[in-house]
Amino acid sequence: MLLPSKQRSKLDETDDTEFYSFPRFVTHVDESFIDQLTSLYREKLQPNTRILDLMSSWVSHLPEEIEFAHVEGHGMNAEELAKNPRLNHYFVQNLNIDLKLPLPDADFAAALIAVSVQYLQYPEAVFAEVYRVLKPGGIFIVSFSNRMFYQKAIAAWRDGTETSRVELVKQYFQSVPGFSEPEIIARQSSVPVLLQMLGLVSGDPFYAVLANKL
Repeated sequence: MLLPSKQRSKLDETDDTEFYSFPRFVTHVDESFIDQLTSLYREKLQPNTRILDLMSSWVSHLPEEIEFAHVEGHGMNAEELAKNPRLNHYFVQNLNIDLKLPLPDADFAAALIAVSVQYLQYPEAVFAEVYRVLKPGGIFIVSFSNRMFYQKAIAAWRDGTETSRVELVKQYFQSVPGFSEPEIIARQSSVPVLLQMLGLVSGDPFYAVLANKL
């Protein structure tokens, strides 16, 4: 077992559906993080392909100039997903309860999870499902920073360091036979250290772990 039950626990064990019942039309990371994520998508995603945007919201940070054949969205709040202009279709599902994606095998060229992986209580099961729905050669990109809804993040994430969280996501990939060796991208905030020390502005570090279906 990848994680013991204690490491899957959350401080707030109430129904996630209740927590996400109202929309949050905000971005949970800064502009520098968003720019880096969009640049990564621009580099790794192919136009006119089918994309799965898991744990999404009202914005997907996909490059505006790239057209995709279809973008399938998933999330916990229908109102947020309905506002997302990049989604061709979406579905609402609690992946901590229902681990099976209602999607056919080998249907997507890419799958994305942006700044949400910390909330998965059974990540190895979800990653296995992502593997199932990816086409051979398809890419899975998981990005995150150091922000979270603390009460809803799992203990393994909440109690870890930024370095251990990168390793944790790497282990999620490695728990599924058939993914390539995960590639890790780790970049500290581009905001000058002096400005951060003076409290004038803060910056989000950018982390991404990605692998392909072999």
